[in-house]
Amino acid sequence: MNKKEISAGGVVYRTGEDGGLQIQLILDRYGKTTLAKGKMEAGETVEQTALREILEETGMVGRIVEPVDIIAYTYQHVEFGPVDKEVHYYLVEAESGDLQPQIEEIKGVDWYTPQEAWSRQQQNGYDNNDNILRVALNKLGINV
Repeated sequence: MNKKEISAGGVVYRTGEDGGLQIQLILDRYGKTTLAKGKMEAGETVEQTALREILEETGMVGRIVEPVDIIAYTYQHVEFGPVDKEVHYYLVEAESGDLQPQIEEIKGVDWYTPQEAWSRQQQNGYDNNDNILRVALNKLGINV
């Protein structure tokens, strides 16, 4: 039986100073556009994991609005062999904090208009995040 790993993260949004909706994207250590996420720690719920990872990776304190979706896939681990991974994504409203990338884990983080975020995802994101971002934007009233 494969080892199981659970991660959680979110599509983080806020209302910018101009009153427009903004979506947070990170640039991971491989130079790919993605969403803040990370592995669940002992004693945490998936919701707590999502909020902790967003805070650690981006400096933002968020509030979960609703679930978006779950991505499931298997990857090869050097030590454990095949690992069945589940990533739980939430729609998260940024409530406070200063945008600060966790440079040990990621290369950068920034806010984008929904259209810019979708374009960046299409050009440089992981394919399995397409549906996550699309569903989250739809929940925010934006069709892409």
